[in-house]
Amino acid sequence: MTNPDPLLPRRASVEVLRAEAADELKSLQLERLRAGEDPWDFMEELPTIDELVVFTLRAEHIVADGGLRPTHARNQRLLRIIAAQYPELEPAVRNMLISENTHRRWDSVVREA
Repeated sequence: MTNPDPLLPRRASVEVLRAEAADELKSLQLERLRAGEDPWDFMEELPTIDELVVFTLRAEHIVADGGLRPTHARNQRLLRIIAAQYPELEPAVRNMLISENTHRRWDSVVREA
């Protein structure tokens, strides 16, 4: 398979990326619990493991492209590149493509009040 984005080669298997994302998700949960938040209030707004993997891969693409915040069109293109590189993540990417807020909605600093 040819790499659709020469800036960033495919870096790891989906299984490895998912294991890393699972660790990150546990950290996010623990952070919110230690802040005194009720899990019933925040668990549904946390990303899935596959969404976290996509966010990580998207961030790596952004860094490889000079670190500039992507436009909406560039963001859509990055998500499609990730889906092409990692077909197993295509359902998560598809959900993110139709979602308006894909920027760290689980982060208490970024969340809208």
